[in-house]
Amino acid sequence: MATRLTLRIQERISRLTKAEHKIAALLLENHALIETHSATEMAALSGVSKATAARFFQSLGYADFDEAKTQAREERNRTQPYAYSAAPERAVLGRSIGNHLDLELLNLTRTFEEMQSDTLTEAARLIVAAPRVWVLGYGAEEGLARYARLTFARLRADVQVLGTHQGSWAEDLAMTGPRDVLLLLTLEPRPKQLATLMAYARTTRMNVITLTDHQYFARAQRFSKLVIGCHVASFGSVPSHTTLLSVLRLMAIAFIGQSGEVAGQRLSVIDEINEEIDLFD
Repeated sequence: MATRLTLRIQERISRLTKAEHKIAALLLENHALIETHSATEMAALSGVSKATAARFFQSLGYADFDEAKTQAREERNRTQPYAYSAAPERAVLGRSIGNHLDLELLNLTRTFEEMQSDTLTEAARLIVAAPRVWVLGYGAEEGLARYARLTFARLRADVQVLGTHQGSWAEDLAMTGPRDVLLLLTLEPRPKQLATLMAYARTTRMNVITLTDHQYFARAQRFSKLVIGCHVASFGSVPSHTTLLSVLRLMAIAFIGQSGEVAGQRLSVIDEINEEIDLFD
């Protein structure tokens, strides 16, 4: 469930200044900070001035920071049976399994609480209606893209990883067209050519569905039909993909619900082929 503060930020984010965007990104990543930190502390965390922090909350329609903090606390007390923890500490070695589990659960909880109820259904409808589905992930997300391709290829035809081979961008993009879905999986660091590729996707009228962290959320809205923000906080330099994987799985389940008998028939055909070629024990 999205908080009222989160919804206000998302509604007004295109009208915020560059400096105000820094505070917006901080709060979208961890909206509980408003309950545990002062305006001065949040300005310092965002790397902006106290005056900018004050203008930010006024831009969201609050009288001042204190009104936003009071609303957040009242909302939590009314709707949440527990309190969010403060921002996790920076990376240290030797974290316990319990620390890791707590943070992963927090990432999952916050991601799905903030997701609007019809988001996955809309994503599934776009994928059902698409002539072709393309998946794109760079770096650590490349493996995630292959997982997404395999998952949806079991449910429908014409699912491909974009740019599978080095130097084949033009050939792959030449096969894309209107109403195709491009499923973009992206976390930091992002390659320079991503902006160019997304600009091309927009000109070809592809429907881009982006799964990303909240720092990139506002930028992704410029070229995406749908953006799903994922909390990906981690204790170390190794990124966490837990929430992205969970969202992909739920998106596939939503697709099955929207596709009627198509997904079931394809699964049956794949199972028959596996049996015929005796691929598995």
